[in-house]
Amino acid sequence: MMMKKEAIIELLEQKYTELITWLENHPDDKWQKGPQGKWTTGQQALHLLQSIKPLNDALSIPTFMLRFKFGKANRPTRKYEEIVRRYHERLEESRGKTYKGSQNMKTPNLNDKHYIINRLQTENKKLQYKTKRMRNKSLDKTVLPHPLMGKMPVREIIMWTAYHVEHHLETLKRQY
Repeated sequence: MMMKKEAIIELLEQKYTELITWLENHPDDKWQKGPQGKWTTGQQALHLLQSIKPLNDALSIPTFMLRFKFGKANRPTRKYEEIVRRYHERLEESRGKTYKGSQNMKTPNLNDKHYIINRLQTENKKLQYKTKRMRNKSLDKTVLPHPLMGKMPVREIIMWTAYHVEHHLETLKRQY
């Protein structure tokens, strides 16, 4: 069964709360450190901000314009578990490649930590609000491009956003 808006909003709240709590409790001296050849904690947080901001920006555009630009969904909306599975497949296929917006990622200073955390909280609340306000038909028929997954219905890309936070938080926990 398709995930309802209320469940997606709860999932976003849960995943972002876990991330933000972890980031706030993570020692400041580790903000700019990471394993050799891997992103630092700050870079991981900045990457998550860089992925939610364009989604919120896109969802500020009238639906008819998004449909004109990107088309309409030509298939039913996938379940959360299917989106997660497909994301892992795409990650496996693209081993070693980084989305161009996240290549040469700057390393945020410790001074940026609270700003990034606050922006993540704000963007999450915006996404929850936009999700709540969108009609179910628009969530399922309007598509947006995803750099790794291709065009996805808005409902799917919002569910993916929640999982994306979990994915990076698990990576951070494994690193530390």
